[in-house]
Amino acid sequence: MIALKKGRYSTREAQGPGDIAAAQALRARCFEVSSSRDSDPYDAKCTHILVHSEADSRLVCCFRMLPLTGAEIAQSYSAQYYELDRLAAFDGKMVEMGRFCIDPNLSDPDILRVAWGAMTAYVDANGVELLFGCSSFAGTDTADYLDAFAMLKARHLAPKRWLPRVKAPHVFKYAARLRRKPDMKKAMLRMPPLLRTYLSMGAWVSDHVVVDDQMNTLHVFTGVEIGAIPPARKRLLRAVAG
Repeated sequence: MIALKKGRYSTREAQGPGDIAAAQALRARCFEVSSSRDSDPYDAKCTHILVHSEADSRLVCCFRMLPLTGAEIAQSYSAQYYELDRLAAFDGKMVEMGRFCIDPNLSDPDILRVAWGAMTAYVDANGVELLFGCSSFAGTDTADYLDAFAMLKARHLAPKRWLPRVKAPHVFKYAARLRRKPDMKKAMLRMPPLLRTYLSMGAWVSDHVVVDDQMNTLHVFTGVEIGAIPPARKRLLRAVAG
């Protein structure tokens, strides 16, 4: 059972339908869906992590985790959008992190830090060797993120043995199409905070972006091999998790 308290925030696993409904309501606000809740069949299969404000018990962040093995990779949410057959050969426990969101009215970086502390505790407790998911960019206009995509191409593409292949009907193949040298300052300014955190852990990404018109986002498949996280970064994460 994951539960920790750090400063102004505490995290815990969802404990029933009421907690999951609260997470779905926050997701609906963050993802701007038309209904009052954002839900799908994966919710029933996942462990949901909630981050609350200690001051007023308000839910400020949530995400969900789905444990898998390589043989089960086709059962992941991400497999709807990416051909992940190469990852079936991954020899180790995996967890897919999804539906990560923070209350859009808040901008406290400690929320993300505490959320990652909870994720680290889960990874360590369950012997996870690969963390993966879809990292989203707001909107569907790829022109807004060309420097960010150029940076991903230059520094963070997945190794060929794990590289996801195209499956979704609407994609932008940035690795093949972009010939620009990235402006690193612009790239980091346009990089989503969650993906920036992944990259600081040594993450790799798909060579194409999925254009998800339904969710009004662009996203790249993102993987973090736990054994490859830089030692200094591991120490920071475990300090929060502890």
